[in-house]
Amino acid sequence: VRLAIAEKGLQCEEYDVSLPLSEHNEPWFMRLNPAGEVPVLVRCPRLVPEEGSTYSHRVQHYRELLDSLQMDAYTHGCILHPEITVDSHIPAYATTRIRGEPRSASCVQSKLFDHDNMKHLKKLLDELEGVLDQVETELQRRAEETPEEGVQSWLCGDFFSLADVSLAVTLHRLKFLGLSRRYWGSGNRGNLEAYYERVVTRPAFRRVLGLVNNILISAVLPVALRVARKNAPAILGTALLLSVLGGASYLAFLLMKRRLTL
Repeated sequence: VRLAIAEKGLQCEEYDVSLPLSEHNEPWFMRLNPAGEVPVLVRCPRLVPEEGSTYSHRVQHYRELLDSLQMDAYTHGCILHPEITVDSHIPAYATTRIRGEPRSASCVQSKLFDHDNMKHLKKLLDELEGVLDQVETELQRRAEETPEEGVQSWLCGDFFSLADVSLAVTLHRLKFLGLSRRYWGSGNRGNLEAYYERVVTRPAFRRVLGLVNNILISAVLPVALRVARKNAPAILGTALLLSVLGGASYLAFLLMKRRLTL
């Protein structure tokens, strides 16, 4: 959603809702979405192409196809079974910590272990192969429609559509989970590989999602800051907040230094 808004250049006010802190179950949020699901858009304009056109049908097809993927199952499965991943950005201690703790009745942990069935996970990952085969075929069609050198199109046509938003976010998550080598690269789905290399250079993508290893940092830091403000005494909270901010600044410095040396 944030990527779509950034690509459209729309102005909006963002509010981070912390799932670990159960903010999605608080009364104010339940009034916005009784299902307690994120994200929620308030007064959002319609971001769809003109209805009735071939382009519109194509965009809608791939949006529905990609948005129906069970990303929670892929994510939880890769956390619980790191042996199926290659070059995953999930910290190794995450699996050890989760496996070592007794199972509780909490919503988050219950949902996590719902995807601990390796046979079912393998079935889902095999089905994902078929979806990405469709995408690869569609990207090949676009390449054949614009054979001129230097002319590049996107998934459904010349414009970066909402279907591209869905595809870009999906590929970025698969990269983070350590599944990219299975689904593209090394001569496998070359169009998809080239697409991902292009999409990560888009200004809106870099601004909203950034490098793949930023996913973990952007997920952890807001929660850490809120925990510090919510639970710690005033003096301890201030010290912890300063420590976290110092650590975040150092991480940002290392990332910037790495970019400059590449």
